[in-house]
Amino acid sequence: MDMDKTNMQHANDVNVIRKKHMKLFFAGVIIIALVFGAGAVTNYNHIEGLMSIPAAFQWLFANMMFSGSTLANLSNVLRLLWETILISIVSTTTAAVFAGVFAIMGSKLTAINPVVMYAAKLAASVSRNIPVVAWALILVISFGTNAATGFLALFFATFGFLVRAFIETIDEASGDTVEALKATGATYPQVIAKAVIPEAMPQMFSWVLFMIETNIRSATLVGLLTGTGIGYLFDLYYKQLNYEMVSLITLAIVIAVLIIEWISNLIRREIL
Repeated sequence: MDMDKTNMQHANDVNVIRKKHMKLFFAGVIIIALVFGAGAVTNYNHIEGLMSIPAAFQWLFANMMFSGSTLANLSNVLRLLWETILISIVSTTTAAVFAGVFAIMGSKLTAINPVVMYAAKLAASVSRNIPVVAWALILVISFGTNAATGFLALFFATFGFLVRAFIETIDEASGDTVEALKATGATYPQVIAKAVIPEAMPQMFSWVLFMIETNIRSATLVGLLTGTGIGYLFDLYYKQLNYEMVSLITLAIVIAVLIIEWISNLIRREIL
């Protein structure tokens, strides 16, 4: 009997493995079909694309290695890069304050009533589902090309994302603590201040750090549209076909993002 059970278990394991292999096989076939189907629809030749990679790297090394004369403009690059970083930080932290209020109203754990909860979620959903580029284009029409436009574009996109992230964080907070405080006669503000915020704050702060990193990247693109910060400088030299300056600006952005990400990871390890 034991031998029969062992054989049956072995047969079941083999069938499970076979099914998994079949699923992987069909998934691979579907992915390959989608890749080549998309290439056929868009008239993109994957083979030619792969063959062009060596020539692309050759062009990059030939045209984007900056010289000493280009480094003379480094101070201006760093000044506008610092401006971009500050706009990203200010827009993110300001959006986080408003997002915290809307998240408290939109969370099931802390909602005042269903109408307010769904209204807060709707406002965040609208803000989140409009891309930051679209926000920049919309706001340029109203506010023109200035730093305020870039700030507002990043603010609205960040606000929508953080409201959703904060709501999920608050919903994961301990409901037992909230119920215990309510049972002792604590008021709504006291419940928020003593139970919800202390427990959710580390994760919420981590989300804010993540959005600062993201917005430094996004601010470059927004600057292309609003004529501000490092994005404006990138666009200026790109249109002049000054690839050495474009390379220097790109390298400065990459290094800045890596430094900010490193600092952010250090802070996360301390608070989480």
